[in-house]
Amino acid sequence: MFTKKTVRDIDLHGKTVLLRADYNVPVDTNGKISDGYRIYQSLQTLKYLQSQKCKIVICSHLGRPKSPTDPACSLRPVAKKLTSLLKTPVTFVEDCVGAKAETAVKNMKQGDIVLLENLRYHPEEEANDPTFAKQLASLAEVFVQDGFGVVHRAHASTDAVTKYIPSVAGLLLAQEVDVITNAMSKPERPLMAVIGGAKIADKIGVLNRFIDIADVLVVGGAMANTFLLAKGLPIGKSKAEKEDIHLAQDIMKRAHIAAKQRNFVFYLPQDGVVAKKVDPKTTTRIVDWDAHVIADIEQYPRKPSARASKVEESEFILDIGPFSSAFISGAMQLCKTVIWNGSLGVTEIPAIHNPIGPFAHGTEQLVDAMLGSHGNRPFSIVGGGDTVGYIENRQLTENFNHVSTGGGASLELMSGKRLPGVEALANK
Repeated sequence: MFTKKTVRDIDLHGKTVLLRADYNVPVDTNGKISDGYRIYQSLQTLKYLQSQKCKIVICSHLGRPKSPTDPACSLRPVAKKLTSLLKTPVTFVEDCVGAKAETAVKNMKQGDIVLLENLRYHPEEEANDPTFAKQLASLAEVFVQDGFGVVHRAHASTDAVTKYIPSVAGLLLAQEVDVITNAMSKPERPLMAVIGGAKIADKIGVLNRFIDIADVLVVGGAMANTFLLAKGLPIGKSKAEKEDIHLAQDIMKRAHIAAKQRNFVFYLPQDGVVAKKVDPKTTTRIVDWDAHVIADIEQYPRKPSARASKVEESEFILDIGPFSSAFISGAMQLCKTVIWNGSLGVTEIPAIHNPIGPFAHGTEQLVDAMLGSHGNRPFSIVGGGDTVGYIENRQLTENFNHVSTGGGASLELMSGKRLPGVEALANK
């Protein structure tokens, strides 16, 4: 249970509220927001504050500005999107502190909403600078933290600001922390975790935690290549982190010990889709380096050649193969909870003739299994920016039980780490 005070635990009626949201969303060169999931998820808190007749001052960051006025990182398009969604004007202010921000807030009437410019235009934000935090706090009477995607960082708008103003959680933040901590501490079992992505170093904490608590742990994506390399298997030109081979070996040792002690499965892909180019028109083939089932079927009645089970030096592993996909989907039929973070292939390559990219079939099979197409429908939690982006593009976010707005924050929470932006809030 969430132990921090939320907007529902204090009297906010008519007060000026500084709301920290996470509007770090993709914006194209024409100022169009291509993925507004984080904005939509923030609406529950915004609407609650509106119901309390608050003056709402929103602050957020967007991207990594190259200069204090980098136009590519301006939050102006977000103000337009919020105006459209809330059916009420959201005034954009061209700075987050100083005279412009102070004047805009002073002129607000009950029910007004302003969105301040990118916090990261000021280096003091990421430096957790107390003076900058004090300036932010001076704009309001209460601080509401609702940016789950940033609470794993100790920045001025997540940590220092709470020292100068009463601080509580928004509804999205409370929901995120509740769902994820419950899934990690008392999941309905069996529990399966599917972890993809590129770098083991980024996910070592969550991998180790799942070795301790999961019934099935699946490793996929580019990260799996490093594990294959650690097992001595050739991976051709596939993306891998050679400096992390020792981490992969350590994780496999821990997983092996866990499997001896209890019913636990640690699963690495046994076959993959390979090609010589990362291109939707390229020729692909299946390499069956471990299962030796697909190759036998493909070549039957002839004996498979050695090439059928070996990735060549000129090839990339771009997706899991059909045997691995079938194994993961089959194991999922026995699970009651599935946590997924990271795709299993190169999902960003678009298809030529259909909605599923040429190297996204393994990920798509995973999605189908999670959504019950094979019978069982487990409780599903999805996290990670690229993963959420993928299911957003497929217009499937409403089909999962929980789709997290925080990549790094959800991983750290799953790893058992404390989140500075949550710890700083008032206790119930």
